[in-house]
Amino acid sequence: MLGNYLIGLREGLEASLVVSVLVAYLVRTGRQGYVRYVWAGVAVAIALSVAIGAILELTSASMSFEAQEAFGGLMSIVAVVFVTWMIFWMKRASRTLARELQGRLDTAVALGGTAVVLVAFVSVAREGLETSVFFWTAAKAAESTWTPVVGFSLGLATAVLLGVLLYRSAVSIDLSAFFRWTGLLLVFVAAGVLAYGVHDLQEAGLLPGLGNLLFDVSEQVPPSSWYGTLLKGVFNFSPETTVLQGIVWIAYVVPCLFLYLRPVRTATSAPAPAQVDA
Repeated sequence: MLGNYLIGLREGLEASLVVSVLVAYLVRTGRQGYVRYVWAGVAVAIALSVAIGAILELTSASMSFEAQEAFGGLMSIVAVVFVTWMIFWMKRASRTLARELQGRLDTAVALGGTAVVLVAFVSVAREGLETSVFFWTAAKAAESTWTPVVGFSLGLATAVLLGVLLYRSAVSIDLSAFFRWTGLLLVFVAAGVLAYGVHDLQEAGLLPGLGNLLFDVSEQVPPSSWYGTLLKGVFNFSPETTVLQGIVWIAYVVPCLFLYLRPVRTATSAPAPAQVDA
């Protein structure tokens, strides 16, 4: 559940920050009349995200077992692509996010309310779509709906609360540090999802080596134990891991960690961590 919580928290906080920046900028510049267009764009983005999740569930429900495993494996890979892109995008953009959003909003206001709706929709929809895909794959991996729901819901609720407090200037956090450390943890979460997706594709017969195990620690880490459940819920750890799963896990984690931990070189001194003012 912790892995789902982290995804919900990161995605939700990104969306909350985007909305806070857009609303705060409109209020500060005396254009409060455009705030309703921001909320309209947010509502459309949320509706689209819910619809995507429903489509994924309905589509998989009508498939055979092999087709479900193949579909689930492919969607796991898509979810990993989304999350990986999110991790590295936020690493680059966290320092300049507010300035870029304000520039887009100035252009949109000049074009009219519809353009403001579009800016808000595009800014929030990415996080929503990523969350929908990752939630669906997490629910399938957990073979349960309530655990991922609780994790994602708590993460999103925390993110909304932080977004409101930041907007009202009630709290001040180092967003760069927050995204840096959660991004590091999400590398391992995404690696587990990727390995699980490979296992699905092996069960569907699309990849070989289903019976070729790298290790089997089912006795040491029973899936029904609290620590087995914790490892499964956070990192998608499987006590019975195939050789191909292990290879894919290492092939993902090693380069991602190298690129993620590599310092970002800038020509000028780094600005202060982004803050949202009312």
